[in-house]
Amino acid sequence: AAPHARYRKAMAAIEADPNQFLAIMEEAGEIIGCLQLTYIPGLSRLGAWRGQIESVRIASAYRGRGLGRRFIAWAIGQCRDRGCSLVQLTTDKTRPEALRFYNRLGFVASHEGMKLNL
Repeated sequence: AAPHARYRKAMAAIEADPNQFLAIMEEAGEIIGCLQLTYIPGLSRLGAWRGQIESVRIASAYRGRGLGRRFIAWAIGQCRDRGCSLVQLTTDKTRPEALRFYNRLGFVASHEGMKLNL
């Protein structure tokens, strides 16, 4: 399938799932950022809910203005409002600037992430 069709299919699935939220940031009618929030129920931590932040993007022309910091703070607030007891995210190890950014926001490396492509 064409990339746009695959994105539309993914967005429809996100919209249909009450534990998923796709947020966009706009300025003057232009989309300048996005992120995806996933609310995850679990058995760990006495049945605690977790918030997962993914797909964080800020348009390059808008970086360095504190928008990413404010967007993440907003997402954390959404997780708190939904009753999550922790917020987690992953970032690519090859992006040291992203690692520093999330560390400055209080995120700490606590687990070693692993993937298996299917």
